[in-house]
Amino acid sequence: MADPTQQRDPLSRSEQDGYLLAIDIGNTSVAIGVFDGSEEVAAFRVASDQENFPDEYAMLLLGLLHTKNIEPTHVSSAVMSSTVPPLVTTFQQVCRKHFNVEPLVVGPGVRTGVRVLYDNPREVGPDRILHAVAALESYDPPMIIVDLGTACVFDAVSRDGDYLGGAIAPGIGLASQALFTRAAMLHRVGLEQPSSPIGRNTVHSMQSGIFFGYVEMVRGMVRRFKAEVGDEALVIGTGGYVSVLAEEAGCFDVIEPDLNLTGLRIVWEQNQ
Repeated sequence: MADPTQQRDPLSRSEQDGYLLAIDIGNTSVAIGVFDGSEEVAAFRVASDQENFPDEYAMLLLGLLHTKNIEPTHVSSAVMSSTVPPLVTTFQQVCRKHFNVEPLVVGPGVRTGVRVLYDNPREVGPDRILHAVAALESYDPPMIIVDLGTACVFDAVSRDGDYLGGAIAPGIGLASQALFTRAAMLHRVGLEQPSSPIGRNTVHSMQSGIFFGYVEMVRGMVRRFKAEVGDEALVIGTGGYVSVLAEEAGCFDVIEPDLNLTGLRIVWEQNQ
């Protein structure tokens, strides 16, 4: 089957409608998606760097879009979310200067269609709500969403589709980096599954502790969440490290790598 992101001719898209540019700014990377209605026609990921100027990000973004034959004039709207506040202004400037659009920034006061039952809803990161928004479009609650990224985040959605809350732990990358930098005798190792949990050398011991340690944390947290929201809860995995742990963890029903981009598209539609 042909790849629609390579074969599609953007000029066939109505100039009146244009494309939606979705930008999800995380601590480690910036995910970028381009939507034609509900269809994602292009997706990219670049490193998060607060030192980059808006024009530097624009150069990266415009070059990536050009590889898909998407020009700035084909973009008629934009939506964004961020867990890195300083980069909000940076990407607002990119959208205004290079795409001539004012982006919708997901945050307090923006309609999401999800009731948030956190003690203080303003404390919930927009990425967590976007996960719930996207998941609820495709699946029936209750559900547990596990985001294995910079942080390891577990979120629960009730049978009624309400966002209940969750848990946050250091991500695999953060924990590994802390181990390497704070222990003088330990050196950086690749994250991969060792042949046995009992390491016979330092490298294998570290790989075992990191890999199997996080596998068991994911299993344990999912088990505890199910005890509260129901054993029938669908478990959705997302984030950059989910593919590393998913098979061994054995607790994921669905893997959705682009939940946040889909959530941004849905929130933008709800606020038109």
